[in-house]
Amino acid sequence: MEGSDGEGMTETPELPLEIIVYILSFLQASDRKEASLVCRSWYNASQDFAFQKNVTFSFPASASSLELVRGLSRKSRCSLRISQLDGFSISKSLLLEVGECLGSNVESLALPGSSITEASLLSLLPRLTSLRRLDLRGLDSLFMSGAFLSRDEHRQQVRSALCGLEELDLSDLRYLSDLTFSRLVGCTPSLRRLSLAGCHIAFEFDPYRGCPVGVVEDSSALLSLRNLRRLLTEQKSTLVALDLSRTSITPESLRTVAQVEDLVLQELFLQGCKELTDYSVEVLVKHQPRLVKLDISGCTELTSRSVEAVARGLKALTHLSLSRDWRITEKGLANLLTVSTLRSLDLSECLHINGTEMVKGLKGSGNSRTHLESLCLKSCTYIRDLAVFSLTQLLGDTLRELDLTSCVNVTDLSVCAIATYLQRLVVLRLGWCKEVTDWGLLGMVQKSQCEPDDEMGDKGPRFTRTFGNMGFFKPPRMPFEERPKLLTQNDLQQFKQQAGTSLLALKRLQELDLSACCKLTDSSITQVVRYPDLQHLSLSMLPEITDASLGSVGRYCRSLTSLALSHCPGISDGGVAQAAPYLHRLQHVSLSCCNITDRSLFLLMQHCKRLKTIDVSGCKNVSITTVDLLQSHLPFLENAHYKFIGGAELPLAD
Repeated sequence: MEGSDGEGMTETPELPLEIIVYILSFLQASDRKEASLVCRSWYNASQDFAFQKNVTFSFPASASSLELVRGLSRKSRCSLRISQLDGFSISKSLLLEVGECLGSNVESLALPGSSITEASLLSLLPRLTSLRRLDLRGLDSLFMSGAFLSRDEHRQQVRSALCGLEELDLSDLRYLSDLTFSRLVGCTPSLRRLSLAGCHIAFEFDPYRGCPVGVVEDSSALLSLRNLRRLLTEQKSTLVALDLSRTSITPESLRTVAQVEDLVLQELFLQGCKELTDYSVEVLVKHQPRLVKLDISGCTELTSRSVEAVARGLKALTHLSLSRDWRITEKGLANLLTVSTLRSLDLSECLHINGTEMVKGLKGSGNSRTHLESLCLKSCTYIRDLAVFSLTQLLGDTLRELDLTSCVNVTDLSVCAIATYLQRLVVLRLGWCKEVTDWGLLGMVQKSQCEPDDEMGDKGPRFTRTFGNMGFFKPPRMPFEERPKLLTQNDLQQFKQQAGTSLLALKRLQELDLSACCKLTDSSITQVVRYPDLQHLSLSMLPEITDASLGSVGRYCRSLTSLALSHCPGISDGGVAQAAPYLHRLQHVSLSCCNITDRSLFLLMQHCKRLKTIDVSGCKNVSITTVDLLQSHLPFLENAHYKFIGGAELPLAD
């Protein structure tokens, strides 16, 4: 800037690094990434340890990754996710580089999609002396021979390095046995979290020896309940989280686990354990009353008895998943929602839920009721407007995430209630709610009375409350088969005078799913989908939207990292041309079965250089040559889906 004497320019002093770090602390991660590109000092500030606590560096095993590993040596701590490792020289060199350059700096290590050799891993693990999390899921190549950690010197080296390991993931290992399991967990005396999801565990009968488990010594062929119980007994002072999802655990086996003396679990995951019964849940709750997180989703034999047991016995519960427990009814939900600590409840695909008891529990408990932050009612087809209206009123101060996907009886009245009462929402999913129309998104629904359902009783809430200034006209009823009624300019003018009643009121939204809400048109999308912080948006299967919607989304939702527009025939190159210049942060885009050509790919190549995945399947005017060019020009592109492009015929059904 110009000096006071007018004789020249004086250089603006640089802000101290601490001040820049403080400024960046107010930004979201995506915004900090943008800010780090401004100048060197801003980049250095963005690398402050305060912003690096949960950062994971993910990369494949390749020659180019060697330089990345060397660059990470400047960081005091880091988490790594290295994929596609094998027994060849590049993988061995990469692991050697990790051990030499990073060594004690690595806090977390995951090796997905790899076929790493025992020798390679055993040469690396002793160097990782600060490791806290180790993910070996699906690495069958390590355990197939049964010789992993069979030598005393290897066990001593690994135990010395992993004495502070807190989390161990052994999910989906087909060849995990008593012997290899005992050797490995014997090197991890401080475990807090253990996952054995999807492992073949013999809980009661050894099929190889033809006798009950535990009658003979440790097995070299499978992992047994006897061995698992021994671990729980030995590490009961530290272990707080256990994942036995997708195993064949029986009610008696669960009882054995729950009754381990002095074991105090805080988190237990039993997803898809189909043999469990209400009795086993009652025993679990009795012996593990301090559970904070419980996942019993997909346990299809459970009924409302389990819900009642949980409500009675788990008074510190914060997260509960009952997803796909088809036999659960409303019974017990009222008591469950009086658990004041409950923050997340997943009832997706619980087909008998209609919300009656949930509302009763929330209303009856007064100030002591739960303060839910996340509620999932996906595919609860009995949920209707009245239940949504009541729930939104009762949870308006706390709810941050609401999933009503495939709640086919939800209409515009529910959307208006959401916009009015849930203005702190961060995630809203309304996919496949086919009765939602433009009128609901715009908040232009007639103020009317709605008689309560019989199930709600005479004293249930009524739709008599004014949703702000919502207008005084009612749109004509639109059957499913009819095309949506287009709004007039007069209608839109009235909408603009009704601020706060439409979805525009949800200013904190970061994720919005409107896929397959087939009555939506440009009239609402262009006026309402205007969220500066929105990161994930799905408008797939909306046959009535055009390039106008895509252009508007690009201008008003510039933080998008994920955009789904598949099966939208009205989307063409023109819409991509309008939106792409604004979507520099876009990482995932789906344009399958849209009316685009190679021009759209060139536009994405020019403006969206951070793309990681793209789907243009079924786009008959897109050529394979251009897709290949796109893949070669975008440095971060990992997956490109392009089936049936270039005029290729879709296969006929047999």
